[in-house]
Amino acid sequence: MRVLFVAAEVAPLAKVGGLADVAAGLPRALRALGHDVRLMLPRHAGLVPVVRSLGLVFEARSDRGPERCELFEGDLHDVPLYLVGNERLLNRERIYGYQDDLDRYVFFSRAALEGVRALGWRPDLVHTHDWHTAIIPAWLHLTLRNDPFFGDAASVFTIHNLAFQGWFDEDFRRRFDVVPQQVVAVPCAGVDLHSTLALAVVYADAVNTVSETYAREILTPEYGEGVDALLRSRRDRLFGITNGIDYEVFDPATDTRIAARYSAADLSGKAVDKATLQREAGFPVVPDEMLVGMVSRLFDQKGLDLVQAALPELLAAGAFQMVLLGTGDERYERFFADLARRFPDRFAAYLTFDAALAERIYAGADLFLMPSRFEPCGLGQLIALRYGTVPLVRATGGLVDTVADLDERGDHGTGFVFREYTPEALRRTLLRASEVFRQPEVWQGLVRRGMQRDLSWTASAKQYERLYADAVDYHSREPR
Repeated sequence: MRVLFVAAEVAPLAKVGGLADVAAGLPRALRALGHDVRLMLPRHAGLVPVVRSLGLVFEARSDRGPERCELFEGDLHDVPLYLVGNERLLNRERIYGYQDDLDRYVFFSRAALEGVRALGWRPDLVHTHDWHTAIIPAWLHLTLRNDPFFGDAASVFTIHNLAFQGWFDEDFRRRFDVVPQQVVAVPCAGVDLHSTLALAVVYADAVNTVSETYAREILTPEYGEGVDALLRSRRDRLFGITNGIDYEVFDPATDTRIAARYSAADLSGKAVDKATLQREAGFPVVPDEMLVGMVSRLFDQKGLDLVQAALPELLAAGAFQMVLLGTGDERYERFFADLARRFPDRFAAYLTFDAALAERIYAGADLFLMPSRFEPCGLGQLIALRYGTVPLVRATGGLVDTVADLDERGDHGTGFVFREYTPEALRRTLLRASEVFRQPEVWQGLVRRGMQRDLSWTASAKQYERLYADAVDYHSREPR
């Protein structure tokens, strides 16, 4: 099958969140299954040195009329990568964060389709991701159904972050000719359709989220971000497929960014990585003291309010050492900086983005903390399992799908899971983990079971393969 991925970011070239990892790992796994998958994204300013022009110049419509675009290509392992260049809207230093982001990504979505047309490569299916490219399924259904080039192309829309929906007003709809007015005139299932995400939910041949549990959670008002009724109306086309990770990128047996390599069969190198991380953090190098790691954006979604409430008492009691890496809300950055000053031999806060340090935390920590309020899938717990760092998570979204709670006998499970979103529940679970850590045989069992789980993209890619086939079938039965 010929599959066009259209996304705003891809690791490692342009990355803000988990979408970039999916856009990098899933196409490679699908190509390994024999599919011709190609990736299209904007030529962000930071990508200029790593791309080369294909010599294809074309036009795409913006609010100012047709604008000049140029198609570039880049290297992404064995996945063909095309980038749309446009000086006014796409050649920006940051991927997001501009007042005209909606203008930029609606234009990019249109340019991506015109770019692949200029390339002459006709996809059987277009796979779009989040609000940035969510308008494409609506166009394929509403305006391109009888197009000689795109008429047979099915669509899949993946929700990575439901909180951002690409809302637009009537003026924007007219200026960009987003969709005809009658399409958004009447709400669907009581939900206003003046958003690119809502239109994708209505018109994509299939919709999925990045974990099975999150696909069920977003059907409820608690997690549905105001579009749960619309999602419920399309539940026959809504699926959950849990993300994987790239085993070539994340492998403690070959990772040159960590002090010592190791595997489930020989864990001796992990003790070296722990001692290295303790020294780097300025802690006493004590093998028998549990070292907790956390790599996270510092926002409420990630359960930082629970951590803020529970951590000082536990550190004061000497329950464990902890290293935190991340940036985010200023109030959390101030809190963790102050905590590091109060407990310099037990708590270290690195309030920055540092990919190499993140790897050292994944390899050197004993326990990985991820107490999210909600989590569509999560990447941190998957990397932690791969590196033999036992995850402690809240039972939500992809976290509960990928981490099994240690049973009472201590011989089943891959981590620690709590349900109630309260500081006390987090505190109890951290203390429980510290007690199990003092039982080396049980702890080693946790580590090895986690490392032996297949968390690669291979299994997920096979599920996407089936989803694509279903989407093509749905599309073939839609009236023209």
